Amino acid sequence: MAKKKILFISQEIMPYLPESEMAHIGRYLPQGIQEKGKEIRTFMPRYGCINERRNQLHEVIRLSGMNLIINDTDHPLIIKVASIQSARMQVYFIDNEDYFQRKHVITDEKGSFFPDNDERAIFFTRGVFETVKKLRWAPDLIYCQGWFTALVPLYLKKEYNEDPIFAHSKVVYSTYNDQFGGTLDQDFQKKVLSENITSEDVRILSEPTHTNVNKLAFDYSDGIIFNSSNVDPELKVYATQSGKPVTEYTTPEEYIENYATFFDQILESPAKK
Repeated sequence: MAKKKILFISQEIMPYLPESEMAHIGRYLPQGIQEKGKEIRTFMPRYGCINERRNQLHEVIRLSGMNLIINDTDHPLIIKVASIQSARMQVYFIDNEDYFQRKHVITDEKGSFFPDNDERAIFFTRGVFETVKKLRWAPDLIYCQGWFTALVPLYLKKEYNEDPIFAHSKVVYSTYNDQFGGTLDQDFQKKVLSENITSEDVRILSEPTHTNVNKLAFDYSDGIIFNSSNVDPELKVYATQSGKPVTEYTTPEEYIENYATFFDQILESPAKK
């Protein structure tokens, strides 16, 4: 039997970013799932604070060069890759001069939220899908973590659902206690629209708060994971009421085993579009 393919899309992965709850899981969960016999691919943004020389990133010319149009502006897609030798794992990086050259992640040196974080999230999400298409690698399951990946379920179910690479993919969204104050750009909803994504599909983004962005991800996911004990209670209620499979982080010793079981549960469940 062919190995099941799991695509990991992470907001943070160590050692490329400092260790955090999210970066730690972004690093060790793919390795753990790979060691359980699954085939994996892993993606994250190429934030400007990532040291390319130290981490031995290099551009993949055959995957780079596409332009993604966001808010009527062309943005070149650059793909880089690095290896975590001890885990026998490659990490692909989505890069662009406009969005990912600044030397910070989500906020500037004063802690202020970048005003174009909405466009950065759109570019990252679309960049992953387009790169996986070029790789001709059809994932059975997509695991995405962090609010920066919250558009992945929407794009899978509405924008890429007719593409043979993604036609049978399922998606699990993992949320953290990674709140941002205020909202994303008020035009976020409009920027997400396409021939396949209507304003009704993303009605909840009329107020693009952290809570609503996560709710959007829940709406289009096949399974939901709470990776922090102190996640917004409103999100827990919303997830429970959705009737979708939900699981929670337990301990560093147990979570890989638990998530592997959860992934198998989602993979074996009937497809819902």
